Amino acid sequence: MHRIRYATLATLLLIFALVLTACTTVPAAPAGAPADAAATEAPAAEAPAPEGVTELRITWYNDGNEGEVLRDLLDRFEAENPDIKVIIDTVDYASGIQQTLPIQLEAGEGPDMARVTQLGIVAKYMLDLRPYLSNPEYWEANFGPFLKWMQAEPGGNVIPGFMTQLTVTGPFINRTLFEQAGVPVPSDSSDQVTWPEWADAARQVAEATGAFAMAMDRSGHRLAGPAVSMGAKYFNDEGYPALVGDQGFKDMAQLMVDWHADGTMIPEVWIGSAGSYQAAAPYFINGQLVFYMAGSWQVGNFNTNIGDAFDWEAVPNPCGPAACTGMPGGAALVAINTTKHPEAVARVMEYLTSEDVLSEFYARTLFIPGHLGLAESGVEFQAELPQTLNSLNVFATEVGKLAPLAYDLQAYPFNTILFNATRDRLTQVFTGELTLDEAIQRMQEDIDAGIAGAQ
Repeated sequence: MHRIRYATLATLLLIFALVLTACTTVPAAPAGAPADAAATEAPAAEAPAPEGVTELRITWYNDGNEGEVLRDLLDRFEAENPDIKVIIDTVDYASGIQQTLPIQLEAGEGPDMARVTQLGIVAKYMLDLRPYLSNPEYWEANFGPFLKWMQAEPGGNVIPGFMTQLTVTGPFINRTLFEQAGVPVPSDSSDQVTWPEWADAARQVAEATGAFAMAMDRSGHRLAGPAVSMGAKYFNDEGYPALVGDQGFKDMAQLMVDWHADGTMIPEVWIGSAGSYQAAAPYFINGQLVFYMAGSWQVGNFNTNIGDAFDWEAVPNPCGPAACTGMPGGAALVAINTTKHPEAVARVMEYLTSEDVLSEFYARTLFIPGHLGLAESGVEFQAELPQTLNSLNVFATEVGKLAPLAYDLQAYPFNTILFNATRDRLTQVFTGELTLDEAIQRMQEDIDAGIAGAQ
């Protein structure tokens, strides 16, 4: 096991949170995140609580092993607190968290707690735990900057939950495939590798090995970092989304169109996903993919499911004329305001956020900590693989390279509307239904209609 004590990471995380908060007058937050997690299968249903025991339910999704770790921690909690039983309902991220959960919350039928990434959308359904916490000051000191992302109103000070992870988007490569192909890894000799340069290198490796060259999760959030790097503005001078005439966005979109047309990108990820979020992690885990644009949340997944089967690693975000940036994000476990047991929920939350327990959670899941105290003191990550530890360091470094516009996009309260419109309409260009110009016009129309409907 290795303790990574980022003296600079605590500072970076604070900047990460404060800059993101300052970017908007309506605090809202990570919509992508990681998130946009890989689909997971739900485990067998847990037994209901016996009579006289308070039953709480958490709606949860997994990127890697975090559900298993959470269950282990909650088993210990239940042993110490036999009057509470916590059931974890594990759902698919795209269908369960992004689609079904908001409907349940709107109907007043939500769980007691939920792990979410679209904090701006869910904020109005969150419970303020402050009256039930024994030490709200602890939460303010260690989670304060991130709590600002969870406010339904400007200037709010509710304490609804905590960040299970902070995330940064960025690519992974299969170094073994590069070595087999005899192709140099571009980032070994330059820290300013462009998107076209990575695509050229990945194609050479793919041609020599029979692997797929590139993939990007089907996500407007995942696309946003590359687009910002290529010079996308996303907003007009008034701070309203304006994609028509945004040359930087069009340049990145054109690269995506070209890469799908010539086979550089795996077509099934964006074209064959039935109109929802889709991750490309299985291709990478199976050793079939040279270059994968995902993010820090996959480190634990790859540590567990690839291990040392081949040499994999995170590499710095590719560059464009404007930046070399990814996107910030994250996931939070929050209390829901329809719970009938707020005191019990607060007891669970206080247990999970105690330093020893939360440090173990981060250590075993290999997540970048969303706790300022632990970021300062260091987390002893339970990993031995050099590629795992190196990848964690790469993503920690990427936090300091995020472009201001990346924070603006992540803090924008209607970013889910924007990201989904770019994702879905761009897919229609890949399938030949629309030209790129037509798609960008439709993106703008979808964004306008979505924002109007949400206000």
